[in-house]
Amino acid sequence: MVRTMFVNPFKAHHVDEFPGVHVPLDDSTHRASVASTHPRASLAATEKTTKDDKPEDGLTRPDSNASSGVVNHGLTIAALKAEIEAEVAASDNDTPYDRKSKVINKALQDMGMGRYQWQLFALCGGGWMADNLWLQGVALTLPQLSVEFGVSETEVRYTTLALFLGLCIGASFWGTASDIIGRRLAFNFTLFLAGVFGLASGGGPNWIGTCALYACIGLGVGGNLPVDGALFLEFLPQTSGNLLTLLSIFWPVGNLVASLLAWAFIPNFSCADGTPIGQCRMEDNMGWRYLILTLGAITFFMFICRFFLFHLYESPKFLLSRGRQAEAVATVYGIAHYNKTHTWLTEDILNQIGGDQEVTGEDVKLSVFEIVKRSLSRFSMKRFRTLFQDKKIGLTTALLWFQWSTIGMAYPLFNAFLPQYLKNSGGGVENDISIVYRNYAITAIVGVPGSILACYTVDLKYVGRKGTMAIATVITGVFVFLFTISSDSDFQLAFTCLEAFFQNIMYGVLYAYTPEVFPAPIRGTGTGMSSFLNRVAGLCAPIVAIQAGGSNPKAPIYASGGLFIAAFFSMLVLPIETRGKQTL
Repeated sequence: MVRTMFVNPFKAHHVDEFPGVHVPLDDSTHRASVASTHPRASLAATEKTTKDDKPEDGLTRPDSNASSGVVNHGLTIAALKAEIEAEVAASDNDTPYDRKSKVINKALQDMGMGRYQWQLFALCGGGWMADNLWLQGVALTLPQLSVEFGVSETEVRYTTLALFLGLCIGASFWGTASDIIGRRLAFNFTLFLAGVFGLASGGGPNWIGTCALYACIGLGVGGNLPVDGALFLEFLPQTSGNLLTLLSIFWPVGNLVASLLAWAFIPNFSCADGTPIGQCRMEDNMGWRYLILTLGAITFFMFICRFFLFHLYESPKFLLSRGRQAEAVATVYGIAHYNKTHTWLTEDILNQIGGDQEVTGEDVKLSVFEIVKRSLSRFSMKRFRTLFQDKKIGLTTALLWFQWSTIGMAYPLFNAFLPQYLKNSGGGVENDISIVYRNYAITAIVGVPGSILACYTVDLKYVGRKGTMAIATVITGVFVFLFTISSDSDFQLAFTCLEAFFQNIMYGVLYAYTPEVFPAPIRGTGTGMSSFLNRVAGLCAPIVAIQAGGSNPKAPIYASGGLFIAAFFSMLVLPIETRGKQTL
């Protein structure tokens, strides 16, 4: 990776930079894909074969699954075109972009997973980790902010509102901006903002100032989930699609890291238990500051890895959707060169299969002002209307936005205030602070394997993405309700661990399913709006918790369980299952 340290991270590439990468189509290796076993695809491909194109090994694919390693040799342009046309016919979308996008899918598939994708997997995982790192990190500081700054245990919950305000703005801005100015800028600078303001938050002078700095952290880190998931998906070979679900394992790892650090710092460097609110001096209460400074340093280190130690190529599908076809081909060449493999992709093949007409006009020979003006003009309702262009995608969009909203409120209603619930769980007697953070760390550890299990179940027949997501969501809701049955701390710890395990399955699949279901031209907008609604609902969570919790401390937990159940019912009617299907 060191050899890419001094490469301009925003450089536009040309195929001439990568000599020896291209091989003729009929001499290259072709890997079987899930889509090629679709009955309609197979039938259409056969019907497209002419008597001049005798059947070759590449035309009739052997049966395969998502982990297939079967390869074939030899494929004519006519056979490739027939295969692409069959897939386009099966998807009911036939535009130049759809055809060329599927050709790029095929080229990435034939190259297979390589070093570039695995390094990108780790870097995108760092972004997902940072999201929960800060979500949980801020929650873990609430008790100490209360005693140091003289804020009541109820009002201090507004601290999470500040973070979610930043997350809302970050999710909506970076998600949509990635569809307009490209994935690379968002990928590199979301963690930069989070890291800088994270380090600054360690010196928060008062409660209001600390909340303002937390909001700035959210502005940066809020873009990671919509941008990183969509970006990784667009470089991923289709037969490795379940890796997007595995990517979600980094999200509970963020919780785990924050919990372990809080357990190490806060009990050992905080005011003694029982210290009256407002009478805890800063020098006696450095634990939460050490935690936040450490989280900021971790986040900034991840930015350094992204910007200086890895050269990210712009998404080929983004470039294609902007009419920059030559750059899209050069990106595929660059990945092949980095992975020390070959590719058969050329502009001529794209034009023969998708037509010479470009999908959009290209920003060439324009001044900087004209480019900015043209880019800003794309922030219009037309982009959002595309999300409802037909009944199926429109219904899917509406249901996903409902699920992101309900879960977005349900999650923080329970998890963001869990340290406070655990602290006061003993029937009116406060638990020791070291026990509170120990139990929180245990919960985080138990939750991590949930994402690993989800990676397996999403590819099971009759279960898939939708089934895994729905089952995990309803079980999560049930365990949230069971948490309230007893005030015994061990009992609550057990159900908190179970809830965390299934909750990570649910979130892992939801994060993977959402970018899979949207085509690339609107993927950033669709996932960005989903994340935005998730943050808006989370923004309302502290208000609900404060108002409802005043009369009944368990009311926010009941609301959380009910919202999880509501999301479960909406998942049952999702019209699209993405298991075994290519992304556009």
